[in-house]
Amino acid sequence: MWTRVGDEYRFLAVRHYAILEPFDADPAAAGVADVVAFIDGIFAGQRHVTTAEFERICGVLGKTARVIRKVFPVAGEPGDALVTRLIARYSVSLVPRRAVVLLDAVGFSLRTPLEQVAMLNSISYSVNSAYRQLLSKDVDINFARTTTGDGFYIWNRSQTIEGNIALYKLVMLVLADNAVARRKAQRFPVPQLRAAFHVGKHYEFHQVEGLNPTTFGYIVGQVTIDLARMIEQALPGQILLGDFVIEMAGDNDAGARHFNTLDFVERAARSLNQLRGLVVAGDEIGNIRCYLTGEALPGGGFMVNRYELRDKHGIVHPVYNAKINIHRRRAGPIFLGIQHRDLHPPRILPEH
Repeated sequence: MWTRVGDEYRFLAVRHYAILEPFDADPAAAGVADVVAFIDGIFAGQRHVTTAEFERICGVLGKTARVIRKVFPVAGEPGDALVTRLIARYSVSLVPRRAVVLLDAVGFSLRTPLEQVAMLNSISYSVNSAYRQLLSKDVDINFARTTTGDGFYIWNRSQTIEGNIALYKLVMLVLADNAVARRKAQRFPVPQLRAAFHVGKHYEFHQVEGLNPTTFGYIVGQVTIDLARMIEQALPGQILLGDFVIEMAGDNDAGARHFNTLDFVERAARSLNQLRGLVVAGDEIGNIRCYLTGEALPGGGFMVNRYELRDKHGIVHPVYNAKINIHRRRAGPIFLGIQHRDLHPPRILPEH
């Protein structure tokens, strides 16, 4: 974080391994009732703070806090927004709620290194193609990604409901492009994908190479842990959504609202007409549907099934199974995800 006193810019720097030192003996003596909340408040708060707030935090952190002072010539004085963007490249940020998707290549470890490179490039091509398509429909998505080794985490830097929905639309088009590529490929190793989508908390940071920060970010936190556990048990071709309840503002909402997974998918489904006319594998999308699967109800309706996945640590992760159906104008449909009946095949009773 930083502040300004007259013509002097002051930046707070704390080594990551030392940030807990002031609280080792007695957190109350440092004037902090909840250490985790205090530190998370720094990471999640504004980078540009008042001088009083800057001095208060320095006082709590004590000798672990290092203040860097810099005076710029009046002619070269940077604006506040530019300073904030610059220091973000050298700092850790806590994002309390953001949608993240994990795309995983099935059977990746069984491939040769050359095939693995080709598979990752294939996924990257599908991501870039989907992004280009969304731009043509004025879908605002400022996405970032980082590799997991056998796939990618992808997130939208926007933190609104519309930003999360835009990311879900990106996932739809990525999976569609990948599915068509798999049908057409003869020798090129186009991977089969499974996907997990969730909203939660994570830290974001940039690696620094020498003295230069990289232009792309990395994320780690509860949402990435949940996604990794979900994808471990996802079937090839499956699309899983985590069970989330969040309070977020929409672009046109007067204030923040609560959304759960079902609300999110319903809102996303209402906006899919925006994707009509996009070209997938040489043909335009005529209609597209997304929904969560479940058992059929009397009268023609459907309920939504909620599943519980138990990971290797015994922790339960509630999830939903998602389907995406893309109907093109002149070509065959693209069905993404796994149908409910394939997850619950009918029981065959033994003969008596």
